[in-house]
Amino acid sequence: MLIQCGAMPLTLAVIYMAASFRFPVDYLTVAVVQGVLAAALTWKLALAGWWWRAIQLLFPLAILTALALQLPTWLFGAAFLLLLGWYWSTFRTQVPYYPSSPAVWDAVRQLLPADKAPRVIDIGSGLGGFVLYLSRVRPDAQVSGIELAPLPFLYSWLRAKLAGGRAQFLLGDYEKLDFSQFDLVFAYLSPAAMPGLWRKASAEMCPGSMLASYEFIVEERSPDRIVHATEGDVPLYIWYF
Repeated sequence: MLIQCGAMPLTLAVIYMAASFRFPVDYLTVAVVQGVLAAALTWKLALAGWWWRAIQLLFPLAILTALALQLPTWLFGAAFLLLLGWYWSTFRTQVPYYPSSPAVWDAVRQLLPADKAPRVIDIGSGLGGFVLYLSRVRPDAQVSGIELAPLPFLYSWLRAKLAGGRAQFLLGDYEKLDFSQFDLVFAYLSPAAMPGLWRKASAEMCPGSMLASYEFIVEERSPDRIVHATEGDVPLYIWYF
C-alpha cells in the first residue's frame, strides 16, 4: 500500500504531462500508469517474489474493475474477514502459508525412532496434512499441530475430528509452547522466523530430540543432517540436541 501511495504523485505528474500534450486521458490510462509505476518501484525496492510486481501492476485495474461492476460493499468486508482469518498475524510473524508435501511428511516419519512412541509437534501446522498423516502411519505417536490463524486451525481441527485417531491441534503461537515436551519439532516457516526458532529450540529442547526444518536453514549452526525427500527437491534440515 505504501508503494501504491508512493507511485501516486508520479502518476499524477505523468498524467499532467500527457494532458499538457493533449494526449487522451481516462480512468483506464490512470490505472495502467499507476500500476506500471508501482510495479517498477516494487522491482527497484527488490521485494521478494515476482508476484509482488504482478500484484502492484494489477491492483489499480482491480479497483477500477470493482467500481465498474458496482459490487456491493459487503463483499469487500467479507473478503477482508476471510483473508484475516486465513493469514491472521502474518505481518508480525512474517510466516505465510507454506504447505509441505507428502514426500516431506514421509521423510520426517523415517527420522522417528521405531522402539518408542515419539512426541511430535508441527509448528505452523496449516491445514493439518502433516499431523494427520503422521498420526495415521504412526498410531503410537503423540502428534500435535499448532496454528495461529483461525481458519486453517478450524479446518484442521475438523479434519482430525472426522478422521478420528490421536491427532491434536492447538490454536495459538508456538512461542508459548515448551519444546522440552517433544522429541521432534517440525517447522516450515520462513527465513525471518529462523533465528527466533533456533534461540527457543536451543534453550528448551532436551538431549536426544530433533529439530527438522523444511527449506529454511539456521545460520547459527550447521545442520547435523540434510535429507532430500525427492530428487532435486529442497532440503529438509535436521539438528540433533
